[in-house]
Amino acid sequence: MSQKHLKEAFISNLNGTSLLEISAGLVLAPLCLLCRGLLLILYYLHYGKHLRSRKYSLLLDFLVLICPLLFCCTVLSQIIFFMPPIIATLGAGIFCVIYSQKKHEIQVPFRQIVKDFQKTPLDPEYIPAITVFRVYVNVLTSISILAVDFPQYPRRYAKAETYGTGVMDLGVGAFIFGNALVCPEVRCKSYVRQPKFSSLAKQLFSVWPLIFLGIGRLLSVKSLEYHEHTSEYGVHWNFFFTLAFVRLVASLLLAIFPKTKSWVIAINLAVLYQLILNTTSLKMFILHGSNGRDTRVGFLNANREGLLSFFGYLAIYMASVQVGLCLLKCRPSVRGWTEAVCFSLLIICVLFVFLHVSQVYADPVSRRMANLSYCIWVVAHCLTLFLCFVVTDLTLVFTKLLVKGASVPCCWDIGKPPSTSRRHGMEAVPVWKEGKLSHICLISAINKNQLLFFLLANVMTGAINLLIDTVRSKAAFTLCILHLYMFFSCLIMHVLHAKNIVLKFW
Repeated sequence: MSQKHLKEAFISNLNGTSLLEISAGLVLAPLCLLCRGLLLILYYLHYGKHLRSRKYSLLLDFLVLICPLLFCCTVLSQIIFFMPPIIATLGAGIFCVIYSQKKHEIQVPFRQIVKDFQKTPLDPEYIPAITVFRVYVNVLTSISILAVDFPQYPRRYAKAETYGTGVMDLGVGAFIFGNALVCPEVRCKSYVRQPKFSSLAKQLFSVWPLIFLGIGRLLSVKSLEYHEHTSEYGVHWNFFFTLAFVRLVASLLLAIFPKTKSWVIAINLAVLYQLILNTTSLKMFILHGSNGRDTRVGFLNANREGLLSFFGYLAIYMASVQVGLCLLKCRPSVRGWTEAVCFSLLIICVLFVFLHVSQVYADPVSRRMANLSYCIWVVAHCLTLFLCFVVTDLTLVFTKLLVKGASVPCCWDIGKPPSTSRRHGMEAVPVWKEGKLSHICLISAINKNQLLFFLLANVMTGAINLLIDTVRSKAAFTLCILHLYMFFSCLIMHVLHAKNIVLKFW
């Protein structure tokens, strides 16, 4: 078997893992973020100053935010259920150290501190959990696209062939979810009047890099005879094309229908698509081609997975637009966000009930078809991850209130409640901003050049696969390669951010 066919077989015919294991893995990123924030607050408590060294800040962020994820998806994957309690215990220990050192300065009972914390005003103009969610989806995707070619990456985490829930199956949907959270329709202020099709025009201009990257990936894969999983999107199609067309069609729908009813469009799309899959021969066509023998003759046959799964991804995007609109409603206090978290937990529980019903009576989760179960699964897990980041931010805000003057980059600012001037188009001005510390934050660095980060990861993944026999690599060598790969990617983003360079001109 040639090296190309060996690698293709290595990532094919897989069945995914359990929903419980994926849920356990989702908690890791917020816990790492929490530990990093608590460490920065502890540093300030001990030394009376912020960590302003770019070098040490990058090192801290990489060691705490990236390295645990690399280990947990490779050599520590067998004990993945033990990792969240271990990291949570570490975070609790750091918090106890901080609280014990400040306890003698606090003259009020802990219960009163919590009540006062509930009334704390937050900067209504910035929700850090959205930024962190999108950055971490990018980071986890970048780790997985290279790690999957190494034997230390569990096969159950890779994309399932037809049915199943692999970690990488969730990553594809999470990318769609994250893009919808910050789409022009969501970010547009309700009091700003714009032409009805202005967002569509913006999307037409903004998706050309995705089309360009899709064509570039297609030409490079074919010319280099790079290994590819044909049943993922097809012979010529790839995720860049899917993302571009989903954004375009979603903008068209949102220009026609009220954006506040995007959840209705999402439900109708997903349910109707599932009904067609179950009542017609469409499912057999996607899985086995028009002749039932997996033919790839003709453009539609060759790219049937990518073209037809588009409807499922569009449903996810529309549902995520509704989530984004709900998130950006002004909740200027901790109490408001606490209530939002409780309501969202209820929604998540309902979604998981629907997921169980859908898998039993309709179809199991299938990323290949992007069916109803897949749509529900992606939205439920993405909401869960986002809420974990919100809870992390609220915990860090509480700790910062204990340690006056402490600061954590990419964490909620404490600001004034929104004034009445907002009704007339004026934005509330926060009391205190942490923007001065953003230049030494790895999350801010990646966020500023997210598409470049993802493109760089794809190019480096291709280069490493062409130079190294990844399938037969030993554990130590694999870990070394993965850490160097991620550190180099993060370092480039860090340097660009330090020089305030944004490689975006569209």
